[in-house]
Amino acid sequence: MHALLWITGSAAALIGAGYLYQCIGGHRDRLRFAGAGRCIEIGRGYRLYLLEKGSGNPTVLFEAGIGATNLNWFHIQEAVSRFTGTASYDRSGLGWSSPCRTSRTPGNIAAELHDLLRCAGIKPPYILVGHSFGGLAMRCFALLYPEDVAGVLLVDPMRCEEWPPLNPAGQSSIDLGLRLTRLAVPIARVGVIRLAVASLYRHSSRFSGRLAGAAGAGGRHVLQRLKEEVGKMPREIWPLVVAHWSRPGHYAGMYSHIHAIPETVKQMQDAEPIPDIPVRVLTPGKSTPLSGECLRRIGENVQQVIAMGSAHWIHLDEPDLVIDSIREMVAAAAPRGAAVAGLAL
Repeated sequence: MHALLWITGSAAALIGAGYLYQCIGGHRDRLRFAGAGRCIEIGRGYRLYLLEKGSGNPTVLFEAGIGATNLNWFHIQEAVSRFTGTASYDRSGLGWSSPCRTSRTPGNIAAELHDLLRCAGIKPPYILVGHSFGGLAMRCFALLYPEDVAGVLLVDPMRCEEWPPLNPAGQSSIDLGLRLTRLAVPIARVGVIRLAVASLYRHSSRFSGRLAGAAGAGGRHVLQRLKEEVGKMPREIWPLVVAHWSRPGHYAGMYSHIHAIPETVKQMQDAEPIPDIPVRVLTPGKSTPLSGECLRRIGENVQQVIAMGSAHWIHLDEPDLVIDSIREMVAAAAPRGAAVAGLAL
């Protein structure tokens, strides 16, 4: 009996200590890192984190992939800000933004981004840049607010035909993602994921490897992707990556995004082509190029460029290709930006 009480008390003490460790760490992270940008209220206490760099028109807006934050664009935004204004942000449920209140479909996300820009005072025209799932959100933005958009750059946009309900085989990947993110929320609340992610980026991955192993093959797959993809980012932002991936709310937000994939596919399946606005699609050389029919469904004025040295994360594998594409779009949109500025005066 005494042994059982001792074990129970020790477990409770460990959980309490872990919870305290996570709370203190999360508070310190926000104080250290969130100050680079600003949190913009878009209504009813609902806040989105916005990071602005550079000046000039058109403004380049960055939209990250399904589980990524503004950090995914760090080096690209830094480079682009040298020749025009830029803005990246954290979608609701991710990074430093408020928990999401609506389904994570491209239409809802585009509407929230439009509210964010209005409340932050960032005026059009915009060049929209979206990676993977973020490409779908930018397509929706261009369809909902075409008068605000001067160009669209889609960096290996998510292919709806690979996911349910169009492709039922993708349901297993969705189910795995839901299981892992659901499991991660309580583990993150007691600081275990904070320890694991911190050890991973301090080149002492034994603890993170054991935790991933306990989650099975799916956990090991996620760990490997994190090591490969984040390892391509500038070392200076690794502590910020640790801060984001240590938050329980980050996994709750990822769960909401993954859960909405079938609804996203249904929404985009019926989406109209983007009219008139120039669209460039960057496709990895390691993937099958998009067919002419797929490109016509995206827009009426679409150019596809093959990134021969890239896999899915083109902006990490070939950042110069992305930067040069944005530079060309900014140059092409400059006359329109000057006209809009003249009208404003």
